[in-house]
Amino acid sequence: MRLLAHTSVFTALASIFVLSSSALAAPIATLDRDGAYVSIEAYGPNVVHVTIAVDKDQVLKGPGYGVLPKNADNSAFRHNGGKDGDVFTSSAMTVRVNPSPPPSVPTQGQKYFAPSLAPVGLQVLNAKGETVVSMNGWEMSPQTVNTEKTFQVGASFSVARDEHYYGMGQNQESLGALDLRGRVLDCKHWYDAPAGETVCVPFMVSSKGYGIVWDNPSATRFIAGVNGRTAFQSNVGERVSFFVITGSTPEEIYSGYARVTGKTPIPPKSAFGLIQSKARYDSQQEVLRVANTYRQKKYPLDVMVVDWFYWTRMGQMDIDPAQFPDPKAMNKQLHDMGMESIISIWPRYETSGRYFNELDNKGLLLKDKDGKTVDGLPFRSDRTGGLIDPTNPAARKWFWEKARDNILSQGFDYPWLDETEPDLVPDGFFYSIGSGDRYHNLFPLMHVEGVAENMRAWKPNKRVLILSRAAYLGSQRTGALFWSSDIQPTWEALTRQIPTGLNMTASGIAYWGNDIGGWQKLAAESSAVKPPLLDPSDARNVVGNNHDYPELLTRWFQYGTFLPTLRLHGDRKEAEIWSFGKQAEAVMARYDTLRYQLIPYIYSQAKFTHDTGAPFMRPLWMDFPNDPNVANIGTQYMFGPAFLVAPVTEQGQTEKDVYLPAGADWYNFWTNEKLSGGRWVKVAAPIDQIPVFVKAGSIVPIGAEVQSTATKQGIAAINVYPGKSGEFRLYDDDGVSYDYEKGKSTVTQLKWDDASGKLSASGGDAGLVKSAAGLVKVIGK
Repeated sequence: MRLLAHTSVFTALASIFVLSSSALAAPIATLDRDGAYVSIEAYGPNVVHVTIAVDKDQVLKGPGYGVLPKNADNSAFRHNGGKDGDVFTSSAMTVRVNPSPPPSVPTQGQKYFAPSLAPVGLQVLNAKGETVVSMNGWEMSPQTVNTEKTFQVGASFSVARDEHYYGMGQNQESLGALDLRGRVLDCKHWYDAPAGETVCVPFMVSSKGYGIVWDNPSATRFIAGVNGRTAFQSNVGERVSFFVITGSTPEEIYSGYARVTGKTPIPPKSAFGLIQSKARYDSQQEVLRVANTYRQKKYPLDVMVVDWFYWTRMGQMDIDPAQFPDPKAMNKQLHDMGMESIISIWPRYETSGRYFNELDNKGLLLKDKDGKTVDGLPFRSDRTGGLIDPTNPAARKWFWEKARDNILSQGFDYPWLDETEPDLVPDGFFYSIGSGDRYHNLFPLMHVEGVAENMRAWKPNKRVLILSRAAYLGSQRTGALFWSSDIQPTWEALTRQIPTGLNMTASGIAYWGNDIGGWQKLAAESSAVKPPLLDPSDARNVVGNNHDYPELLTRWFQYGTFLPTLRLHGDRKEAEIWSFGKQAEAVMARYDTLRYQLIPYIYSQAKFTHDTGAPFMRPLWMDFPNDPNVANIGTQYMFGPAFLVAPVTEQGQTEKDVYLPAGADWYNFWTNEKLSGGRWVKVAAPIDQIPVFVKAGSIVPIGAEVQSTATKQGIAAINVYPGKSGEFRLYDDDGVSYDYEKGKSTVTQLKWDDASGKLSASGGDAGLVKSAAGLVKVIGK
């Protein structure tokens, strides 16, 4: 235990920073278990924060980064202590902390192999009094990391026989399986992960009605039900800190997560339209040419993106006048067309740039152990530039002011914050608050939130939107859209996206997507094993001999139509809907139109996520917990309450096996054929269709055709899928401001009575209420 006295100055600074930034509430109780201290505090009736350490100050210093200590609330709990331990009870959960074991003489084996830590055990029960999980062990193993005497810290939990695990951020290793049970994950930000970038959001959700938030930003290993044990082990720390959230529905669990780490705001409505990106548009003229072509072809589009190297030098934070002579005029033309713009802003500063010396002298960049700024990577080919240190408030302020004054002030609507893992791996180096090893996963939260807070202060009634490549606990509160990084343009990469995204959204990060078509350069030759389903001959200047790429991109775009965000991107000569042949263009244009028809439905789901914290792109287990067959399906998902989506991910595939969950009847979205659930069905999947089903009892509002969300969109039809009574809360607001936080919005309640065969409308939109009966289309009749 004396090792704690040797903890470096960086740990002390970190503790001061956390304490000074938190209005700490007193825990319900701090218990002494033979020198192991256990602190219990609550964040509402179904959330308990547990902290365990040998140093009492460590359990009293409050939660770590990403957590909102102002939301601590112990009022729902009562505490009873006695010789059988301590019990903390609310209407939603009970936590029992075991008493200290009675004194005993250690055995011969225990003298050599027993842990030196006092044992701590606890059980968590749900509202019904059922034990959902037990913590049966904890660890603090001394080690030195990056010059710092510290510990590996961890805790072990029970495993139920039929328990399944989800979440833990973005991991791209799976080709279809969703359940994490039986796997060991490295929960750390890692751009170079072999299957695609990993992102650590240490929030695990169990099929047994609870979730665990692991409160440690260092590289963490998650052991998911291996040999009867589930565990978290973090590389650096002086305590064990975690939250347990219970709930009988996903919404109850995610509402608890939102209290702990923050609500998900409603993005601007333009975020749900088509976003057109490319690596890269190399001139103002090219950006406007593409935007004008979308309007000429009448393909809906909301956002144009200006990617990297519009600057004169890395870290110059300028706009090259040779490429973009008048960005204000460019953005005005985009706005006049009903479009917005996003521009990439990097956190890297090369030594010969105009700001490096200033940042270096002020200590605003990542440092090595000797206090010298780290310049570039020790591997790969991008070896240039120091990294901004967002843990330093002065650095956050500096970065924002330069981004605002030099770039965003030129009429750009939103920033794209790239390299937020960060790309300069911090291990072995130091932030202002401590070692990069201790805070390995923290960069994206600190960097993105610093910009988000300043954006809202700058334009207080224009919603924040940020593209970000990585996330951490609480990142959902920043108004960011996250994507799966620089993935390959291959069928394999597409296949990996589906389970990847479902576990990321299960981690509380609802707004996740990917580069439609993959980011990296195309292979020179095709890998197709079947004749391509789309003719590539009129796209040779873009795809070369990669014959099946138009088919791949089209299948990817179909999948993207049913993602929270739809963004075309890639390192191609061209990257627009019309760039991959006439046949591909026709299919993608049809899905672009469909996407906009679904925006009233999708935007209503954004309100649902804001209210509950739960994602609206959801793995099947969330909506069908009583169907054991869905526990490990990561190849299909629910998109809101109505749509079941099964993307096509194999080249040349024209039919697909799809599982229809039990407990519902289903309609084929394309044919309107009605099928019973609880079985696998073989579904036709010609190139212009991916399998999509709609649950019986669903109400789906269909939006009128618009060219962008800048045009107020009416409701053209209300599709009803009979077989069960149902309802839909159609939500709308101005799509731009924060007035929705003040209640300035409309909610129109649509209800379908299956017995009478009638739909009723009531609530906010008087015009829609009046016209609803004439808009109804009952599917199958």
